[in-house]
Amino acid sequence: MSMFILIGFDVSNVAIAQDQAVVFPERHGQVSQQLFVGSGKKQGLIVGLGGSEGGNPWASQFWKAQRDRFLEQGYAVLALGYFGTKETPANLDRIAIESIHEAVMQAARAPGINSECIVVIGGSRGGELALLLGSLYSEYDAVIGIVPGSSVFPALTLTMDTPGWSHHGKVFPFVPVSEATYPALMRRDLRAAFSIMMEDQLAMERAAISVEKINGPVMLLSAKKDEMWPSTEMSERLVQRLEAKRFPFPVRHIAIDGNHRAPLRHFDYIEQFLRSELKESKSECAM
Repeated sequence: MSMFILIGFDVSNVAIAQDQAVVFPERHGQVSQQLFVGSGKKQGLIVGLGGSEGGNPWASQFWKAQRDRFLEQGYAVLALGYFGTKETPANLDRIAIESIHEAVMQAARAPGINSECIVVIGGSRGGELALLLGSLYSEYDAVIGIVPGSSVFPALTLTMDTPGWSHHGKVFPFVPVSEATYPALMRRDLRAAFSIMMEDQLAMERAAISVEKINGPVMLLSAKKDEMWPSTEMSERLVQRLEAKRFPFPVRHIAIDGNHRAPLRHFDYIEQFLRSELKESKSECAM
């Protein structure tokens, strides 16, 4: 039998940078989450992050079957929403990563949770977030990105002139939207728009996620026919960066022959990855 615990967390929406007040969007720093726990006394924690759809998808009925599978395998599941809920910012715009991390740490202190075994799984923009979390905080023992981005991309706002993420009041460098992308955006061809943005190699490198700082195995599931953005190409960039930086942990990239949502039908790869590479690399995650 499983249960869920509602957790709340909040910080101020004003940060100070260079002696000036920077006003962030309403409800900046607020997250919403549900912690689903099983009956074990030392359950690893899986953090589930949705993407540009917003809300808290891992808490929905759609994800119940996979949540239950993780519970059966000895994990607790933290479903975390960071925008698009009544508690959180309306848009994916300069989301406070430190607040997300603190919410995870709060859940890791709950009874029955093994705080020494934390896995973060994110899809699409949530994959971008999962990689950033792992690169910024050593508490994450494995990172799984499903159709992830390799760099920081713009906020999901009308102007798209700010990054999607912030950290302790400072915004990240991000790949900008150029005039060349406007025709693709006007016809709602997101893959073409992101492909054009990715042609700015200098910006891609400046905004690249420092995945080599992740403290454990990394798995990437991409989509060869991704209509949203070039997830296979970006996953390959991530693997190349890890190889160039001599990343000491296992890395696995599986490119699925399908569209942006196709990898969601292949959680068996993720489960196998957790059984093998994670538990072999991280003794504290052995169950």
